Amino acid sequence: MEPAASRTPGALGLQLLLCSSLLLNAFLVARHLLSASPPPSELLGGGSLSWALRAAREAESVAVTGCSGHGRVFLDGIVGEDGRPGCECNTCFQGADCSVRTPDCTVNADSGDPMFLEPYWMRHAEASAVVFSGWHRMSYRATNGLFQSVELERSIERLHRAVGNAVPDGKHMVFGTGSVQLISALVYALSPDSNSGSSASVVATAPYYPAYRTGIVLFDSRENHWEGNTARWANGTAGNSTKKNEDVIEFVTSPNNPDAVLRRPVVGGASAIVDHAYYWPHFTHIPAPADEDVMLFTVSKLSGHASSRFGWALIRDEKVAQRAKDYIMQNTMGASRDTQLRMLTIINAILANLHGEEDIFAFGQDVMTAKWRRLNAVVSRSRRISLQKIPPQYCTYFGNIREPSPAYAWMKCEMEEDGDCYEMLLKAKIVTRSGIWNDASSRYTRISLLKSQDDFDLLLERLTELVDAEMDTTSASNSM
Repeated sequence: MEPAASRTPGALGLQLLLCSSLLLNAFLVARHLLSASPPPSELLGGGSLSWALRAAREAESVAVTGCSGHGRVFLDGIVGEDGRPGCECNTCFQGADCSVRTPDCTVNADSGDPMFLEPYWMRHAEASAVVFSGWHRMSYRATNGLFQSVELERSIERLHRAVGNAVPDGKHMVFGTGSVQLISALVYALSPDSNSGSSASVVATAPYYPAYRTGIVLFDSRENHWEGNTARWANGTAGNSTKKNEDVIEFVTSPNNPDAVLRRPVVGGASAIVDHAYYWPHFTHIPAPADEDVMLFTVSKLSGHASSRFGWALIRDEKVAQRAKDYIMQNTMGASRDTQLRMLTIINAILANLHGEEDIFAFGQDVMTAKWRRLNAVVSRSRRISLQKIPPQYCTYFGNIREPSPAYAWMKCEMEEDGDCYEMLLKAKIVTRSGIWNDASSRYTRISLLKSQDDFDLLLERLTELVDAEMDTTSASNSM
């Protein structure tokens, strides 16, 4: 080893330069790593984003595409040649940006698709947005080993109390994949055990929601069967049947689909499933909180999120609730946990704006009331067609007398030659839902008012053409 005294000044300088270079490189590498990966405390504290940033950018990029106001771009839309999803156009519009009106288009007023609420959620994109990681709720189970979100249950209870449309106290809540699954689950829960040797008769008062009938007939269960209109049961028994009313399950829709009438059970002693899908202030007045033993609700008509497939039942009897849960567990193992997270966000956003300037019920009522007024103005000119009469009523939620804002128009064709109202309107290029589906006369047909503003404007255009043609015919006849 060379003695220290023999080292030259040049060699010492070279060593110092090398050490300084190594220290500088180490500092730059450390700074790069720290800036690329923010500490967990910073992420959790609401600072910089890492994995969520890409998802947020993708969602924002499709949301800003306007599609001429007649369509939307979705993250899961069909990808075009440019590698990006394209516009999906509303009915009767086409083109890359949905700017081209389809000539002589047939309007579809059949579906109960609740797109009238889409503008509300576009205005509240931030409050309603949900971003979650790829490892979110991968387990079959959720909070405390359960299949239902405890926080979502609490938010739904808060919403019912704040709106005043249902009493959640003393009830057991059951989640389902939309109201369709819950319909089957509740009928099963109220039916006799398969080992009892008896079965329940399921009935409803016409005009009724046809899914009650089609669901029962499709599954063809030993525990229950469809027996049609309540008129056969209202006086105690059906014809010569020895079956008692205690063996009857009655569906009650209130407000009713299709005519918006608030209904009560009519078969004394029967088990009633009260479907309150439309019992919200944007569709009807709320005279008092509902407090039936079995009540059914769906988010599709509350917030418009039909594709999320989420509904819930409030059930007083614990055994009935447990049987309904058992059915859903065997059927789907509960509602999607991803959906439950989205619904928690949506319902909390609704709660945050109740009775304020951005109240979803005030927004929805304004839209639906305006549609009903415009529709009545056109139909009132006609002697050929008419609508159901709905008087203004006092609503406890708004604290005033409110005008009608029904989800559907229940139209009647008045002329003898128009025995099939559905076919008459189809010739006028309007697709509706025949009253036959509701176990009513073919002189009635249901017209949906729930769809987008484009759909409604086109519907009104076709109805105006129909009524104008009637007026012209009447004028020509009078002048002869």
